[in-house]
Amino acid sequence: MIGFRSLAVSLLLAASALGNAWGQDSLADIADQAEPKTVKIYGAGGLRGLEAYQSGFVISDEGHILTVWSYVLDSDVITIALNDGRKLEAQLVGMDPRLEIAVLKIEGTDFPHFNLDEAVPLDAGARVLAFNNLYGIATGNEPSSVLHGIVTAKTDLAARSGAYETVYRGPVYVLDAMTNNPGAPGGALTDRRGRLAGILGKELRNSHTSTLLNYALPVSELTQAIDDIRAGKSRPAAREENAKKPKEAVSLALLGIQLVPDFLERTPPFVEGVRAGSPAAKARIKADDLVLFINGRIVQSCKLVNDELMFIDRLDEVRLTIQRGQELLEVTLRHED
Repeated sequence: MIGFRSLAVSLLLAASALGNAWGQDSLADIADQAEPKTVKIYGAGGLRGLEAYQSGFVISDEGHILTVWSYVLDSDVITIALNDGRKLEAQLVGMDPRLEIAVLKIEGTDFPHFNLDEAVPLDAGARVLAFNNLYGIATGNEPSSVLHGIVTAKTDLAARSGAYETVYRGPVYVLDAMTNNPGAPGGALTDRRGRLAGILGKELRNSHTSTLLNYALPVSELTQAIDDIRAGKSRPAAREENAKKPKEAVSLALLGIQLVPDFLERTPPFVEGVRAGSPAAKARIKADDLVLFINGRIVQSCKLVNDELMFIDRLDEVRLTIQRGQELLEVTLRHED
């Protein structure tokens, strides 16, 4: 790792020679301020060539961390490597699959962090910096990678992951920096003064040209969701006592879905099988799909899936948000008598 560290330092020193192009502070000075706020995240992966790492950044002095929602977080143990080399276990506070973001929490106080209230908007042509653990090079107190470039456009996202269209359709910053590489998703995008502007997105391709996209989601699109996650609103909401169940509710059997055996107190709702010719089969649901939401309500266990369906009439449509590998999909099912 010594060679990588020397290379990173050399790149920063060379970049600082840009001088006035970056204003009064050199790129190295700005990096020194932002690096302590960035983290390296380690979790699930390793199978089928999937990387077990990604990036994130601290957004509160209590240790809240913003990152992208991905298979890496689908792990019993999520490890955070801080800039000073400390490694702490993190808890998943919550996620918003539609924005593909997640908030983690590590124990402690007085962490260097980005203030979301001070995040800045960017225009096309703005100079930017991207802080991330590109290719997982940094494992301890080595500095994260720092890429510099410009915003080439601000536009609504039209992209796909694999064969599937992305769920998010909001505005993004399109970048000329190569951020679409393993380890980079979840990193921080800042302006030339080191002020937070966005979060680096996951690996995607343009829907029209199939070219890889280097992009970031603006912080302004995320703040409400982050507040909701931290307030616990992403968890299953308690129903009113007078909430009524329909006379004939829909069920997994009617939809043609069989979940994995519910042996644990909170067994994740993975699909074990799909009945041929069923609504689920017509919607192309497959074994190993993970059900995340039903009609916009989060379901974190097989029990919660069944409980949620009990409040949906068998003739009404059922909207599922599912995770399939690295893809996030939304499908609509309807039982027809």
